[in-house]
This record gives sequence, structure tokens and C-alpha cells, in this order.
Amino acid sequence: FQDAKLGIFIHWGLFSVPAWAENGLDFGNLKHEDNNQDQESKWNNWFAHNAYAEWYFNTIRIEGSSAQQHHYETYGKNFSYSDFVPMFNDALKEWDPNAMASLFKEVNAKYVVLVSKHHDGFLMWPSETKNPRKDNYYSQRDIVGELGTAVRQKGMKMGYYYSGGLDWTFNDGLILKRGGSRADCDQPKEYISYADTHWRELIDKYETSILWNDICFAYDVNSNDKEQESVVENLHSHFLNKEKEGIINNRFYQYRKDRTPVNPNLHHDIITPEYKSFSTIQKNKWESCRGIGHSFGYNQLEGPDEYLQPDELVRSFVDIVSKNGNLLLNVGPMANGTIPPIQTERLRGLGTWLDANGEAIFGTRPWVRAAGETDVLDVDVRFTHKNDFLYVTIMATPPQQVLIVKDLEIPEKSKITLLSEDVECKWEQVKDGIAITFPEILHGAPAYSIKITHMPVKHS
Repeated sequence: FQDAKLGIFIHWGLFSVPAWAENGLDFGNLKHEDNNQDQESKWNNWFAHNAYAEWYFNTIRIEGSSAQQHHYETYGKNFSYSDFVPMFNDALKEWDPNAMASLFKEVNAKYVVLVSKHHDGFLMWPSETKNPRKDNYYSQRDIVGELGTAVRQKGMKMGYYYSGGLDWTFNDGLILKRGGSRADCDQPKEYISYADTHWRELIDKYETSILWNDICFAYDVNSNDKEQESVVENLHSHFLNKEKEGIINNRFYQYRKDRTPVNPNLHHDIITPEYKSFSTIQKNKWESCRGIGHSFGYNQLEGPDEYLQPDELVRSFVDIVSKNGNLLLNVGPMANGTIPPIQTERLRGLGTWLDANGEAIFGTRPWVRAAGETDVLDVDVRFTHKNDFLYVTIMATPPQQVLIVKDLEIPEKSKITLLSEDVECKWEQVKDGIAITFPEILHGAPAYSIKITHMPVKHS
């Protein structure tokens, strides 16, 4: 996992049939740690105008929301969310798991995380443990199993996401404000057993390499049953006994009625900021997750303006890796499993860049600092290293043939190679750093990685 750097997240389910959410809001602009009035207002506004298409079932129940109006106008007031089940299962007949896995392999992804159940409770596999409150509320095809097989055959790791706290078929509380998600992780004991059993099925039958839970794990706040407080730790132990190198995310916490965590010291391998990054290198491994657009689930309203441009995607990825992160980049397939062309285009743009520059990414570690400057305004760099090699990725196209990377001193016998062209570059030590002469003026790429054969002797 430390070496992998790039994973593919897949949000796909009943919400992929309506495939609808408002445009305009960006989850990355919300602040979780601020409690001022302005932030509370932004959070309340978020749920009424939710940009996440996978939250469709919550948003259409908010009176007066645009999503509700769209649902009534398109499907009618008497059309329930469950009525999407036969439509989804019919569309699934077209899905080719091998084609999907081949695309992920092509773009140099090293692992895949599939949403096996989102907050709507719909299962993406015909589980041995059926939903006791909704009949036939699962996919007729074994999406979990079929995709897992295809992904592993391509040499990638397979992990699964499961919404272990929220399930609107057990607790259908309407989420309108910040904190509502955790409040609705208050679930009956029946659900706690249900979720635990599903996770164990994903471990034992489907051999997940990653436990990717969301929001929190269920907890019955009105029960004095102390056994529920050991459910998560027992689940983690079971997983790690099976999967020695397994990865567990940081979203398994359970919360009491006063919203304090039951298990504040619960083990996790990674933290998972959403639509966010860090400004500095993090000591512990982390994973940034985000959609290519503003939604995880496919949103038919999103166009080119809502999606990251290829150069933005590349630079964001490089920045994350330089700070000890992985990128879990989401795709939102249409109901039939087709990944929309604009998402495929963006993925291939990143993949093409990695074909030429992947050596500066995969298997690397952060250097002593993540970022540096050059003698050109607005052309900065990111650092990674591997063994005795230092990699410097230039985050824009310099306008001249000679570029100075500031505050760097390297041994006299060092070689500098431009990875994309596999050519050696002339260089000299100057007062401000190292002056690199490229074979010609660079053009046409979002970033350029160079390899220095010996680690610097001085840096600032």
C-alpha cells in the first residue's frame, strides 16, 4: 500500500439510475473543525443542495429541494427509491467487469475499492445475509465477486467500502445538518450484527485487502450491552489474522449518545481526508479520496466545468504523493457499468502521464521536504525519493530551456535525467541551486519529472 500511490474508488448503485444532483457546491470547501455560524450555515446548505449524487435518497426527502422537485417531475410522487431496483438490475446485464478492470490497469492503478453498500442499504452482491426490512434489495449479479476476480487477474489489489454506520433501511432519519450523519449511526442491535456479518463475508468469501468503512460504525446508544463496544475490535482482529498486510481506514469509530467516541484509540492504518490534502509531509500514511468531479456517484448534470482538468489531476496527485499520501480517485459508472467518457478521458490523461513519469511516483517515499521553488514565478516543484535517487517534479511548463531549482546542492558526479524523454540533461551548481538545461524547451505536459542519481548533500 505504501508503494501503490494510486487506487480507484467506485461509487455505483441504485443512485446511478437517476444519476442526479445539483451542481455548484464543493465538499472540499466545508471545514469539519470549525464551529462558527458561517460554517454551520454552509453545512446546512450542503445537505439541501447536496452535490453528491449517491445521497439522492436523502436529498429527495428534503422538502422543497431541487432534487425532490426533479424526482417528482421525472418519476412521479408515488415512485419510491426502491422502484429503481429492477431498473438497475436490468441495466446490469450490459456490464463487462473485465473491461472495467482493464481500464484501471491501463491507467496504472494498483488497487481498487468498490462500494459494496452505500447509505441507501442496497447491496452490490447477493449476500447470504439478506436485508430483513426490504425484500430483494440487492443486485442480481455478484458485482462484488465478479469485479474482484477481474481486478485480481489484472494484478491489482481489491478492497471494499461498506457503510457500516448509516443504512436508511434501518434508520431512515433525514440528515439536514452537520452531525446528523453520526447521529444516524445510532442503530438497533439487529443492524450491528447485520453489518458485522456483511463485513465478515467480504473478508472471508471475497478476500478484501482493505476495510474501507464510512462515517462511523453502528452503535445502539440506548443499550447497555457492552458487547457492541468490542464488535469493531473483534472484526479488525479477524481481518488482520486473515490478511497480514491488510489496510483499515479511520472511519470505524462508534459514538455514544453524547457523541463522544466509544473507542478513541481504535486501530487504523490510514486517515482518509475527502476532497482535501495537507500542506506538509505527514508522518503517517494517508489517503485522499475524491471524485473527478464534485460527486462520487455519477451525476448526469456534471460537464467539463465540473471535472478536474487533466493537468489539475496530475498536479494534485503529485502533490499528494510528495506528502506521503495515496490518491483514491473515484469513478461513478452509469447504471449499466459504463464509465462516462469524460471520466475515462481524465483517467487516461493521468495514466499517460504516469507511463512516462511513474518512476518518480511508484515505490517512492517523501523527501525531507515536499515542495521547492524555481527561478520562474509560478513554476514550483515537488520532491520524492527512492533508494539513492531524488525525483524532482516540475509542476508547470517553464518558459525557457534552463531552469534553476532553488536551495539544492548535489554531488559533482550526479546525473540528471528527464524521465519523459529518457535523456540526460546538462546541469551546473549555481549560487541559488542547480541550473538544469533541457534538450529543448518543454511543452505539452502538465508536469515533468527528473531523476537525480545521487541524493543532495545540502538543502534548505
